[in-house]
Amino acid sequence: MKIYQDFAEVYDQFMDNTPYELWGERLEQLIRKYGVSRPERDAEDLLESERNLVVDLGCGTGTLTELMYRKGYDMIGVDVSESMLNIAMEKKAASGSEILYLQQDMRELELYSTVGTVFSVCDSVNYLLEEDELLELFTAVNTYLFPGGVFIFDFNTDFKYREIIGDTVIAENREDCSFIWENFYNPEEEINEYDLTVFVRDSGDRFRRFTETHFQRGYTVEKMTCLVQQAGMEILEVTDADTGGPVTDRSQRVYIVAGESGKTQGETGFAEKR
Repeated sequence: MKIYQDFAEVYDQFMDNTPYELWGERLEQLIRKYGVSRPERDAEDLLESERNLVVDLGCGTGTLTELMYRKGYDMIGVDVSESMLNIAMEKKAASGSEILYLQQDMRELELYSTVGTVFSVCDSVNYLLEEDELLELFTAVNTYLFPGGVFIFDFNTDFKYREIIGDTVIAENREDCSFIWENFYNPEEEINEYDLTVFVRDSGDRFRRFTETHFQRGYTVEKMTCLVQQAGMEILEVTDADTGGPVTDRSQRVYIVAGESGKTQGETGFAEKR
């Protein structure tokens, strides 16, 4: 079943409390600490242009992509959902930004050059249910990273699905829309199924109902860092996404910063390396 279709039209309404500004500040801090990208959009040198490119992987409706663009980065947004990207394009038209949006499955990532930074937040990688899919993604990211570039991503831990949200029901009611989010956790497969039922006001007092089913898999820090290293990248930082401190066995969301490996500054980008 395809996801983020009808749900795309109300996604921003239900995510209105998401701390995008905080996420943007944290991403910028990590890029400056570990990476090579800088907010220098008008760089004329080809290598500088590639170095400063930043990819938002699983960009959704483009809220964070737009925020990072306003910080000065040359942004590329990648998402598999056409419906989500349509909304991102509406935001682009309204803001006048020059963000490039690509409709791609992250497992089949294909860029036109190397880029200085790739980031993926809001547990997008948890939608990859098999370890070989994650390894495929991480390997592709390393391939497309500029020498010295970084990959910054977060993920929900198996603890969060198993102990916090698994087998719970969450409901929220708004003036023009409401949803019921039912979770079903399978401990053997470590996969959380959540069934979304959404009601959206069409006109007057009439509501349209639609459903979507999503699947996410929880991962341990050990498994994630192992896969990142198998893909050829170097682990630079691992932190609890909620506290900013060390990861514990009760951490629900984790940030990993991984560094590119395998290229040198003398290489002029993906086209030549390939």
